[in-house]
Amino acid sequence: MPKLMKEILIGLVPVVLIFLAYIGVNMIPFLLVAGVVAVFLIVLKMRGGIAVGASTDRKRKKKGPSKLTFDEIGGQEHPKEELMEALNFLIRHEEIQKYGIRPLKGILLTGPPGTGKTLLARAASHYTDSVFVAASGSEFVEMYVGVGAGRVRDLFRDARTRAQKENKQSAIIFIDEIDVIGGKREGGQQREYDQTLNQLLTEMDGIYNSDSPRILLIAATNRKEMLDSALLRPGRFDRHIQVDLPEKKGRKHILEIYAKNKPIHTDANMDKIAEESYGFSGAQLESVMNEAAIYMMRENKVEIEQRHMSMAIDKVMMGEKTDRESTQEEKKRVAIHELGHAIMAEIVRPGSVSQVALTPRGQALGYVRHNPQEEQYLYTKAFLEEQIMIALGGAASEEIYYGGRSTGSSNDFEQALNIVQTMMKSGLTSLGIINIDMVTTEELMKVNNVILEQLMTRTRSTLEQHRHIFDHSLEILLTEENLSGEQFRCLFRETSLLPA
Repeated sequence: MPKLMKEILIGLVPVVLIFLAYIGVNMIPFLLVAGVVAVFLIVLKMRGGIAVGASTDRKRKKKGPSKLTFDEIGGQEHPKEELMEALNFLIRHEEIQKYGIRPLKGILLTGPPGTGKTLLARAASHYTDSVFVAASGSEFVEMYVGVGAGRVRDLFRDARTRAQKENKQSAIIFIDEIDVIGGKREGGQQREYDQTLNQLLTEMDGIYNSDSPRILLIAATNRKEMLDSALLRPGRFDRHIQVDLPEKKGRKHILEIYAKNKPIHTDANMDKIAEESYGFSGAQLESVMNEAAIYMMRENKVEIEQRHMSMAIDKVMMGEKTDRESTQEEKKRVAIHELGHAIMAEIVRPGSVSQVALTPRGQALGYVRHNPQEEQYLYTKAFLEEQIMIALGGAASEEIYYGGRSTGSSNDFEQALNIVQTMMKSGLTSLGIINIDMVTTEELMKVNNVILEQLMTRTRSTLEQHRHIFDHSLEILLTEENLSGEQFRCLFRETSLLPA
């Protein structure tokens, strides 16, 4: 709202002055007052008293963040080691000068949202005993030409001023969402973003014009491919550190950190929770522990139990339970759909089903939670085809029982299409090794349809062979509404021993 009022005043004041002059009002007193106010604002700005156009967020940041150490950040051991090595150049500057090593100017943290990039930057300021000045890329975006560039200058000036006032030898400037102002420049049209980026490049080039205080720029983005090449070259962002989603060991470490201030039951198994939370970011794991404590409080318990954390994983992954009232026929169809996923998963990945539920959460009327056996980073063609078959299991089971599909399969098909696209890019289809941008849409769709139709036929045939498992498990699932992985596998084994 203050920003809107400022824009209205900028447009309204000149119009009012012109109108008053037109009707014959003496304008000299107004001009004198305006001149005095302008001089007063300029003097205050030069003394660092205010920053014209600065947001309240920037004023708040001058208080500085709470202290945070690298030990308080779970997982991300490799990024922490790489970042600390780079920060040692800032601390041991006199030693590195003897070896002729050029100081680092910038460190770029890249990776998915919620993986701890901002936390790493804050810990870096504590590790180096530096002033910490933070800003977001969106703070530099304005409709007025030159405002963003001015804010970049203010940011670097503020870092140097604060370091001198606090008798610090160094300052760390952190810019989150740097892709907002550091995007690739397009030829021809000059944009406000380009001027802001040019100013940032100029400031980075001049970081070491003075020995004290030393400035280090740390930036974060989850869209590195969008950044301008001039920003990424050596001499500006010298280190690019990938901050990925934590693996199982890292997830357990994060969960233990967030469990320190919470009453955890002695029987709670953090290894199991770390296993169930495959693919979760640090922010999601923090939310899991928070939601688990909320579930504990709802039940008037004094300790967080294993089931509270499992319920919290479901909530973070799928959303809160909804009050949707399904008809019995719709509920039965959802049960058949979810059993299709679960049976197919148990066939191709024994022991991978963690839970089968008919509880509506978010947009889903039911779901199957899968529990991967081990972390994987490379996938074969056979593995990806099995993943597609698990995704198609719900639609295939509906076809077996009802002779057609429902809209409940839309997310499954989207997942299957994404896997097919991955196979195409990896040269695992009949197209061979290709540049996917050079292949026509018609040809891609033809190969896509062939793959999905063949795998749907295989999925339907496999489920037909295990139809007796549907018949044996359906009523139990409709009654219980939730089956744990062990319950489902017990039913699966019992039914497999029965004559077909």
